[in-house]
Amino acid sequence: MKSDIYMDSSAAESPIHKFRNNIWILGIFSLLFGVVDRAITIYSDNYVSAIEFLQLLIPTILLLGWLYLKPEEDWVSNGSEQLQQYREKNLSHQDKVYLSTAQARMDELQAQHKISQCYVLPFPYLCQIYHLLNLKHLENVHSFSLGNLRVVGISDVQPTAIGGTVSFQTVLDSPMNVLRIWRRPVVEVDLVLHTPYMVELSVPVYGEKRIIIIFNVLPINEAEHEFLIDIYSDLEGPKFLLQALLHFAACLTLFEDLPYLRQLANRNLLHAFRSSQSSGHQTMWLFRRFVDLYGSNRSSQHSANQLESAR
Repeated sequence: MKSDIYMDSSAAESPIHKFRNNIWILGIFSLLFGVVDRAITIYSDNYVSAIEFLQLLIPTILLLGWLYLKPEEDWVSNGSEQLQQYREKNLSHQDKVYLSTAQARMDELQAQHKISQCYVLPFPYLCQIYHLLNLKHLENVHSFSLGNLRVVGISDVQPTAIGGTVSFQTVLDSPMNVLRIWRRPVVEVDLVLHTPYMVELSVPVYGEKRIIIIFNVLPINEAEHEFLIDIYSDLEGPKFLLQALLHFAACLTLFEDLPYLRQLANRNLLHAFRSSQSSGHQTMWLFRRFVDLYGSNRSSQHSANQLESAR
């Protein structure tokens, strides 16, 4: 039986919106290539002249400006608004409860909202959920963007009626990690499964400040899902610069995700499921919690059917 939360992908983005967004993404990769190329050239001789620094600074400024021009205003300005559109559809009572829970949390954080991004990805919904709930992906999939960040220990796990929370410590393994500008070398991060469609990542920075990332994963059909990213923060500073940096970080991490999601889709998560069930490692606790709660009633997806049969 198909899940009631499935939606028509044509409602997610019109051809014009898709074209504009593709042009914007192409511009990001072009400018990013220019920045990386100049950085490699400049630092290869261990000396930076004023002219070389200017050659690096110009494409960097252009990249930040291009990120600020993201065509999102008339596509999706806020993930909370997108969830409201889903709630107005003919959903089951339970799915409406899940979406209401997600929207309530996002409304609570609304004053700190910084950016929203929305993507339609050609992978099963369950692939994204597995990816988000597997703590090791922070080390393996995002080793470049997170600068060799390491998960060094699980400090607490707390189940809830419809999800759970994992608190874990991370360390910045590289002394050159740019994240050291904003956070201590070792911090405790919280990963929360609010509903079968919503995951929250809460990262401390300096003082009592935090960056909170809300991921909403909404199935379109058996092979696609809509991926909503909303980032909140009480960090102080120029809003434009912070938004540009967060847009860049979100795009970079998503770009790193794609090969891994494709690999998961190709193996239909059967091997991943068996590994998580047989492994007692705490880094997989939240995914095992998801399977315990929703493994039997998320059979609308082909991969979920395979997971159930494996049990």
